[in-house]
Amino acid sequence: MGLFNKIFNSSLESKDEKKLPWKTLDSLLQLHDIEDASKTKTQVIFKYSTRCGVSRMVMNQFTEDFELSDNDLDLHYLDLISYREVSNEIAHRFQVNHESPQVLVIKNGVAVAHESHGSINAMDLNKFV
Repeated sequence: MGLFNKIFNSSLESKDEKKLPWKTLDSLLQLHDIEDASKTKTQVIFKYSTRCGVSRMVMNQFTEDFELSDNDLDLHYLDLISYREVSNEIAHRFQVNHESPQVLVIKNGVAVAHESHGSINAMDLNKFV
């Protein structure tokens, strides 16, 4: 288990926090699957840096405030330190500048919204379901 999984999974399994239905994003091939799935269901990618306190803070707030279910959308998280090539491809494929932390909302194969840092938690994901 990598450092990201130890930190990320232990925080999600805490009794004080909700467990969200995250799907690990760790290969370039998954991006094609995300594009295809976005034609019938909203896909959300959360790019997360394991070396960044801001990423951790934003992730904790995102988890605390999240109220949708896995029936509404799919949540993907990317450890961009371990999978930098995937992060680079996300920026290229979805035409967004790389930032961390960053959330992208994918519908019909394109990024319909993206935010970074503190703006992530101001996003209303309900309007993309």
